[in-house]
Amino acid sequence: MHNFQLKDKIVFVVGGASGIGEAIVSTFIKEGASVINADYLYSNPLLEKVRPGYWQIHIDVAKEETVQKVVSQLITRSLIPDIFIEVAGISTMDFLTNSSTKDFDRVYAVNTRGVYLTCKLVVREMQRQKKQGRVIVIASQAGKNPYRGMSAYVASKHAVIGLVKTLALEVANEQILVNAVCPGIIETKMKQTEREIGGRLRNMTAEEVLQEDISQVPLGRTGSPQDVANVVLFLASPLASYMTGQAINVTGGMTMHG
Repeated sequence: MHNFQLKDKIVFVVGGASGIGEAIVSTFIKEGASVINADYLYSNPLLEKVRPGYWQIHIDVAKEETVQKVVSQLITRSLIPDIFIEVAGISTMDFLTNSSTKDFDRVYAVNTRGVYLTCKLVVREMQRQKKQGRVIVIASQAGKNPYRGMSAYVASKHAVIGLVKTLALEVANEQILVNAVCPGIIETKMKQTEREIGGRLRNMTAEEVLQEDISQVPLGRTGSPQDVANVVLFLASPLASYMTGQAINVTGGMTMHG
């Protein structure tokens, strides 16, 4: 087994309470890293040490003052991360001409503004402490392709990839590496909800949508959260020391272009 050299590294995960984020948190804990897990689902506004090397805290990535309070606590506790992983995201489903402006704004607030705010405030502290850190943002293959009924989500993830590339260029001279991971069809609660709502939009059952999903993947299966976590682990490790500004597909071949 490869030694990913993450023992005692500080890893800050935003959106780690469920799905892909939960798999990422578990993976980095197993590698011996110290993990701070911030999520909207947690109620504690103060950093809580759940067990040695693992903390939890509430965050609302759409609100700058809330993000700043979390980062301030990391500063106070000397927990500015070596590796920052932004996972938080939501989706809504409707055809664009029928869609709600409120839903569009909400998706953008979490998926795009959230990445902007967390990256801005966390990377600023990496710079101040001269950490040659890693930033890994979970985008989506929807950041590269259109999908029916998902205009807000698709637009938000296209924007996220643009933010990642720009930040990577701006901090490269400080040896801070910034990359995105673009999952395909991953089996999470959010994906199941999308199948149910999207199915109703298209007069299909969730099971029919699942079978359609599988038929689009050359490897013949949908992905697991661990499939994504494994690529995040690689990007966080010394193995990826010459990679920045990339948006890496983890799609079973469903999306093959860059």
